[in-house]
Parts: sequence; structure tokens; C-alpha cells
Amino acid sequence: MEIEILFYLCTAAFFAGFIDSIVGGGGLIQTPLSLAFLPNLPASTVIGTLKIPAFSGTATATIQYLKKVKIDWKLFCYMAFFSFISAFLGSQLLTVVSNNFIKPLLLVILILLAIYTIFKKDFGQAKERKLSPKTVIINGCIVSIIVGFYDGFIGPGTGTFFILGFITLLGMDFLKASTNAKLINLATNFGSICLFLIKGQIIWKIALPMAICNALGGFVGAKLAINKGNKFIRIIFILVILLSICRFGYEVIFN
Repeated sequence: MEIEILFYLCTAAFFAGFIDSIVGGGGLIQTPLSLAFLPNLPASTVIGTLKIPAFSGTATATIQYLKKVKIDWKLFCYMAFFSFISAFLGSQLLTVVSNNFIKPLLLVILILLAIYTIFKKDFGQAKERKLSPKTVIINGCIVSIIVGFYDGFIGPGTGTFFILGFITLLGMDFLKASTNAKLINLATNFGSICLFLIKGQIIWKIALPMAICNALGGFVGAKLAINKGNKFIRIIFILVILLSICRFGYEVIFN
């Protein structure tokens, strides 16, 4: 592999790790660029290889968040279980049905979400809402089922949608929502890595350098998010939504 291409891939991995550590959506940067720079490799091999840097960046960011944010581990176990099951079902459906029909609807949802977040200044910045433990678990399972299915069926921006669900239905602020999203992403990424390892579809000479850069980006992003707080996370959240709109807008219009 040319050193120049590997440099571009590692640069993309750094920025993907940086963005993903704050509000999710790193795949919106890393995946399309990697597919463009590695056109001669099967898409499944590229995506399998990218699971390693995605996991390393998320793990590094999660460690930083856990030093600051208290986690309800019982709630996390429920959410991780349901998100895993629903993601599996979403992937199964994808093998028999195209997901293209839902992308125009998703584009409209993202545009409405961007407008709502921009104009509702306190979204995700107010103090956490206190909900009953039963309500939190039920709402957490609902979010996990819906977003987990989305992850298996479509994929890009899953972390961003988890954060949205946690803020809206669980009453979390941006910082806590981002931390919980990272933990669930770790679980789903680990499952994917196991699958791609069994199939032998990970190219380690690409995966390992990108993993280091993604982890570095995740470390920097998490530190900034923790130090700057919810206001900074909100800005990045809006940017990622706008990036998602551009991504799906392109697919809807040109594909």
C-alpha cells in the first residue's frame, strides 16, 4: 500500500474518532473516505477493517467519559441486550429488502431534527430530568430497539440517534447521553469484530495504524467534550446532523 493513501486513511480516522467521541457519527467521515481510497478491495473487507479503529476510538473515549459520568449499569445491560437483538434483526431484513426506500424519510427527519436543535437552545443542556426507574428502563429499551434496528438496517449516525433518544426519552443531558451511547456502541462494535474475525475480513496493516489515530482522535474529542461541557457538545451535535443531511441528501438525489 502506498504510504500516501495510508496517511489519508489515518487522517480520516483521527477526525472520525474526534467527532465520534463527542456525539457519534464518525462513520460518516471514515467509511465513505475509506471506500473511496480503497476501491480495489471488497466493501465488506473495508467495513470489517474499519471496525477495529472504530472500536479503539470509542473505547478510548469511553474511558475518559467514565471518569466523569456515573453510569446506571443495570440500565446499560438492558439497552445493550435489546440493541444487539434489534440490530441483528435489522441486518437480517437488509439481506432481503433494500433500505433505499426509507432514506428520503430519514432525510426529512434529520432536517426537522436540525431545525429543532438549532432553535431549542436548551436541548440537552438543562439538568437531567428525574424519571422513575421503571420509566427509565422502559424508555431505554424503546430507544435501544428502534436505534438498534436502524443500526442494523441502515447504520450511519447511530451514535447520534442514541444521544437524541437518551436526551428526549430518558431526560439525560448531552454529556451523560454521549457516555451511554459510547458504551452501547462498544458492545455492537465488538459483536461485528467477532464476525469479521471469523470471516477473515480484517486487513491488519490498515486497521492498526488507523486504530491508533482513531484512538488519539477519541481521546482529544472526549477531553474537549468533558472540559467544554454541554454547550460545546451541542454545537458538534448540530454539525454532525448537518453532515448527515448532506450524506443522505446526496444518496437520495443522485442514487
